Amino acid sequence: MSDDDFELFQQMMQDVKPLTHDTAECQPNVTVTEAHRARRTAATHFLERDPEYLSLDSAPMLKPDEIISFKRNGIQEGVFRKLRLGKYPIQARLDLHRRTLKQAREEILAFFKQCLRLELRTVMIVHGKGERSNPPALIKSYVAYWLPQINDVQCMHSTQQYHGGTGAVYVLLKKTPQQKLENKEHHQKRLG
Repeated sequence: MSDDDFELFQQMMQDVKPLTHDTAECQPNVTVTEAHRARRTAATHFLERDPEYLSLDSAPMLKPDEIISFKRNGIQEGVFRKLRLGKYPIQARLDLHRRTLKQAREEILAFFKQCLRLELRTVMIVHGKGERSNPPALIKSYVAYWLPQINDVQCMHSTQQYHGGTGAVYVLLKKTPQQKLENKEHHQKRLG
């Protein structure tokens, strides 16, 4: 550092006073309300009004007999295996046969909203194989493309033969805060 730089620094710092204490003051604990959580969640996820949310533009095309499979990080292998094997009771079912892509997208969003409101977790979407559609497996391909974009979808897998095989998909939805609390209480009773 040159003498000129040092003198300039000294001039700029001449009215700076040293701190008299070395501890920071913390703000009092702020309680987070449900409204705060809802706003935070809305800010970090796609908005349904967003034109990019569940796009109709292009999806990777699947074959009619191809298996659909998706699992979010953090989902236990045992839970995913039980879903894949059709061991959870199906609480609701949506049939997308004879729907346009736009209708299918709107029905999926409305279906999931209703399922979450009713606190349903295991549902099935029948999309068909699309063997006779042009291009083949159109609705199936878009369902496989859309579902991982929906934050409330934890995992999904093509159904067992008795539920439609590769023409339908099992979907496990996220637990509501109330379901999480009940689950926590249940495990505490079991352990305590």
